Amino acid sequence: MIVLIVHATMKPGTEEEAKRIYREVTESTRKEPGCLQYVIHQSTENPLNFAFYESYTDQAAVDAHRATPHFARYKTAIAPLEAAHTREFFVPVS
Repeated sequence: MIVLIVHATMKPGTEEEAKRIYREVTESTRKEPGCLQYVIHQSTENPLNFAFYESYTDQAAVDAHRATPHFARYKTAIAPLEAAHTREFFVPVS
């Protein structure tokens, strides 16, 4: 299993549009065969901040996700709304 944790900060006034885009990509991504979990959270302290928790069966599933049309649409739609974006991959500690 591989986990991706993403933190994104939206530009002021774009939160609702970001949530719409996030809902769309979530619905499609959860249907992918290698996706184990895909959850996007909004901060209770700063509504401009979002955190993603994504888990996939393996790196091939991550690569397949990034090759989907819905991921391409998501990247194009969300980029103008973002003020900052970080991501980091994790694997379970055995």
